Amino acid sequence: MKKIIFGLIILASISCSKQKEVFSLTGTTSGIKNGTVLILEDTDTGEILDSALVNNNSFIFNTALKSSPVNAVFHSKDYANYRFVWLENNTMTFDATQTDFRNAQINGSETENKSFELSQLTDGMEKEKRRETEQDFIEKNPNNLISSSMLALYSTTWGKEKTIELYEQLSASNKSNTYGKKIAHFIILNKNPKIGEHFADFEMTDTNNTSKKLSDLKGKTVLLEFWASWCGPCIQENPNLVKTYEKFKPKGFEVFAVSLDKSKENWIKEIEKGNLNWEHVSELNGRENTASLIYGINGIPDNFLIDHNGIIVGRNLRGDKLNEKLEEIMPTRNVLTK
Repeated sequence: MKKIIFGLIILASISCSKQKEVFSLTGTTSGIKNGTVLILEDTDTGEILDSALVNNNSFIFNTALKSSPVNAVFHSKDYANYRFVWLENNTMTFDATQTDFRNAQINGSETENKSFELSQLTDGMEKEKRRETEQDFIEKNPNNLISSSMLALYSTTWGKEKTIELYEQLSASNKSNTYGKKIAHFIILNKNPKIGEHFADFEMTDTNNTSKKLSDLKGKTVLLEFWASWCGPCIQENPNLVKTYEKFKPKGFEVFAVSLDKSKENWIKEIEKGNLNWEHVSELNGRENTASLIYGINGIPDNFLIDHNGIIVGRNLRGDKLNEKLEEIMPTRNVLTK
């Protein structure tokens, strides 16, 4: 009986010690001004985990992680200095005294070591070779968290067929984690409609929380536009699209804009600022947007031009190319609008 009690005490003490285990990261760097604020942010949720002040080129993050490992980025407010990193509930160190901030030596996280090793291997590779190397990593490391996180990131880029192939090789734990669920969600939703095919319909709410369907614009020539208020190239292109919209709207042209924003305030502010007077919808969930997954969007701005019969006749058309295509497909159509 005494042995049993003694064993339980040992187990309890081990359990308590594990619960007390917290993440910390002590950093040393060079060339950063005293008082610079570094922010530690969860890259998956956007949650601010911690912040630290640089003093004499040193800083420390010391906070409790809700889970471990966590994919994070720590950066200055202006992103002049930043570094993506896998955090673990360990004592970690960061050393950028002999290199730049992005390539600092980090210790204390096995996940980060493996991730950094892979990034160093693929750095400078041509696009196709890098893709092959990353896919090969997933195949050889089906139980590694990096494999599911990387496949979740690149699923829209690599396409549904390859994603399914790699997903089926993942371990049960990788399929059931947050990244695995994202991959499965993409596989279920993705239709990846192509030029010459009928558009894929979806329903989403506008800025007034009113439900809108792409098919509500049946009979119109529609530009399905994917954008966001934080996307610089999108904002730069908007004035051209405003001119195109004003020119072709009397002929039956409409824009159905899907925003990958998370902030409703920023979304509406940019709509008003740019005088974007067409249909706008969003789920305010960033890159997890349903329409984005259906259409396989891997970067914005992107768009699909749909003719009045509902057939996709162009993709990623902008400026003069969009105007030329509209002149081609609707030269004699002149629909009076209210």
